[in-house]
Formats: sequence, structure tokens, C-alpha cells
Amino acid sequence: MATSAKLMTADELLEVRDDGSRYELIEGELVELVPPGAAHGFVASNAGATLREFVRPRRLGAVFAAETGFVISTDPDTVRAPDAAFVASDRLPEGGLPLTYLRMAPDLVVEVVSPSDTASDVHCKVCAWLNAGCRLVWVIYPETRSVTVYRSIEDVRILASDDALDGTPVLDGFSIRVSELFD
Repeated sequence: MATSAKLMTADELLEVRDDGSRYELIEGELVELVPPGAAHGFVASNAGATLREFVRPRRLGAVFAAETGFVISTDPDTVRAPDAAFVASDRLPEGGLPLTYLRMAPDLVVEVVSPSDTASDVHCKVCAWLNAGCRLVWVIYPETRSVTVYRSIEDVRILASDDALDGTPVLDGFSIRVSELFD
């Protein structure tokens, strides 16, 4: 007789003792993440800071740093933590942000690819975000200094270092040169 392990919920994930590791919950299964390297952290920080510089003075919503969990599906629960994210102000909870995870997909997700990420891993993350309702996903590749932009699984653009990265349709008016993410 086969037995299956008990699946974890998003609420149970919040109660996991901080042991210095980073985790996500994928369809109820706890997945330990490999700590990112220096280039990954630098690029993720640049992306988040650049978004915040655009969003905050315009009061467009909230920008979230790496390790912020979002419940993007339930029963079983999936909690993903992008490298940066944006949620428009009209979608933020009334009364302020909870201490728990937001139970929604962000409007924009930034994922920075690490050497340990496989193409399949990245594709699964992008599909999960888009299927959950995310309207824009930027996948940043530090090694090639490029960005793949997903507005849907069919609407995909690959941008090189000299190309402009824009926020359409989520952050109209936002635009930076891809190379700025790496400097």
C-alpha cells in the first residue's frame, strides 16, 4: 500500500521556523531554494529599485522585494517568491498589507535566472505566474545581459542589452535600457 506525504498549506509555510533557508510551496510540497549568487542579487536589487523609483512618486501601487510570498493557487497551495514584484494600488488590500502572504498574482513579476536554474524550471515559473493572472513577467539573464518579456505565453519578446524594456501594459510610461539592470 502506497502512502503519500501530507501536503503543506500556505498558512503552515508561514509557521516554518527560520533556519536560514529559503522555501517556496509548489502544489503543497515544500521546496528549498538555492541561495542566489552575487550577480543575481545585484540585478534583482536594481530591478526592484528601478521599479520603486517609478511607482512610488506616482502612487501606482507597491513594489515587493525578493522572498515576498504570493499564494497563486490553492488546494493544494502554491506560494511563489519572485525576485521583485509589483501590485497595482487598486488591487492592494484595503486597510494595509497583511503579515501573511498576498493571495493573488502580482501584476508584474521579475525573475532573475541563476546558474542553478534549468530552462524547464524557468518555463514552469513563467507559466505558473501567467496562469495565476500575472500580466507581465520579466525573466532577466545576467549571463547574457538580456531579458525575456512575457505578456502572455504567446506574446514573448527577447531583449538585448541595448533594447528598451518597458512596462506596458502594467506600468505605462516606464522604460529603461536593458543594460541599466546590470550596471
